[in-house]
Amino acid sequence: MPPLFNIKKDLNKLNMINNLRFELNFKDVDQLEKKLNFCKSKGINNINIPCKGLIKKQFYNSSIEYIKKNYKNFNVVYHYSLYYQYSKNKENSYLEFLNFYKNFNSYKNSEILLLSGSIKKKNYDVISVLNDLKEEKDIQNQIGIAYNPYLNKYFNSPFERERVEQKLSSGLIKSIWIQYGTDIKVLEREMNFLHKEDKNKKLKFYGSLLIPSKQFIARFKLRPWKGVYIADQYLYSLDKFYSYTKELISFYIDNNIMPVIETDFSSSDKLELIYRLFNS
Repeated sequence: MPPLFNIKKDLNKLNMINNLRFELNFKDVDQLEKKLNFCKSKGINNINIPCKGLIKKQFYNSSIEYIKKNYKNFNVVYHYSLYYQYSKNKENSYLEFLNFYKNFNSYKNSEILLLSGSIKKKNYDVISVLNDLKEEKDIQNQIGIAYNPYLNKYFNSPFERERVEQKLSSGLIKSIWIQYGTDIKVLEREMNFLHKEDKNKKLKFYGSLLIPSKQFIARFKLRPWKGVYIADQYLYSLDKFYSYTKELISFYIDNNIMPVIETDFSSSDKLELIYRLFNS
């Protein structure tokens, strides 16, 4: 009989494979439709819609309405960037978010991931919005927040723990979304911290996952993603990058962190590679 730990890990892996989340990036509605149809054909039910680049303002809002109207069976997490959705001033921007948030109850099987954005507006970020939001009536805790374990060590930004404590104190947080990085020891330490902060043991944890490829490495070298730490050894060896990815997947399985695939997956070959990494 196999050890109980192995059985539990296998069950966790199976649950994870069946419930993987996939982030969709698209330039227009036609591309969005193609990617949604691809997901539907492959049995992918859990998707994330980012709020960055071209996907912002009216296009972001119209994309949400398009999904709501035509693809009701997806479980969708909508990223809401306070930076990209900023409108005129702090007061107006907050009212637009509040309207978005209150209408959100009509979006079946959905959640909001609230982000300050790559560039924070003065006196207008996730903490300030949560502080205002908790004073509103009929507010439910359906908000996710981001956490970057690598900011202190690799980006000389020591306040991430303090900021997440302030966010959690709002009482509105349902989930924490972990930024990608390539230092398991740092990740383990910061997850221990987050679990201690999760005093009621009700938070869900999600973790970014980048699937290695020559194309991704070339693009990342040319234009690194802000706040994403990838060690040089993985940027110069695809095999090492694959090995690390398997190690990270194992960590996610052991710690009940649901992965979010952020690199392109919209072909059968790319999707097959993802599943192979989980089953290897």
